[in-house]
Amino acid sequence: MTPVGAVAGQASGPDARWLVAVDFQRVFGDPASPWCAPHYDEAAENAARLAVAFGQRCVFTRFVAPAEPAGAWVPYYEEFPFALQPPEADLYELTDEVAPLAVHTVSATTFGKWGPALEQLVGPTPELVVCGVSTDCCVLSTVLPAVDAGAQVTVVTDACAGSDDANHDKALEVMALYAPLVDLATTDEVLQGLRGEVTAGAG
Repeated sequence: MTPVGAVAGQASGPDARWLVAVDFQRVFGDPASPWCAPHYDEAAENAARLAVAFGQRCVFTRFVAPAEPAGAWVPYYEEFPFALQPPEADLYELTDEVAPLAVHTVSATTFGKWGPALEQLVGPTPELVVCGVSTDCCVLSTVLPAVDAGAQVTVVTDACAGSDDANHDKALEVMALYAPLVDLATTDEVLQGLRGEVTAGAG
């Protein structure tokens, strides 16, 4: 794995954007999990395609439980006691489709993953391509603080999975309201853009 200081805020090619893949973990992909996101498999497949294309400029995040919940998190984990497990527990592992592609990993006990650890990797005002689960929780909670901090964000619609189809669509509609700071694209559109920039850079 490349040291953080060697890549933070730097591009390895003509495209300076970073992929942030939010919480592609067993707890959200296992059909037996109370937190399983429908269409997880399709979203993870597209996230893997994006991760291959982004290479070193790829960050996978993980939601993990705190050692001692505080404040509003106390009743939250009383409602979901199964999730109060250590960060190394199986349910918090990245799923098999994406785990080998996780060049960088950031873990947090919050829904939103924008913070000092992620900022150290991608820089203070980066261009981000964001995908993940769930669209209406951890993705939304990551995108909006990143935008407030000055990031330009593209949300990859078919590489996200919501808690259900209606909530997925609602979350995308909310994030689209933040244009031009946020735009929406499909996996194919992002990959085509990357290929076009690589070709232009070679010329």
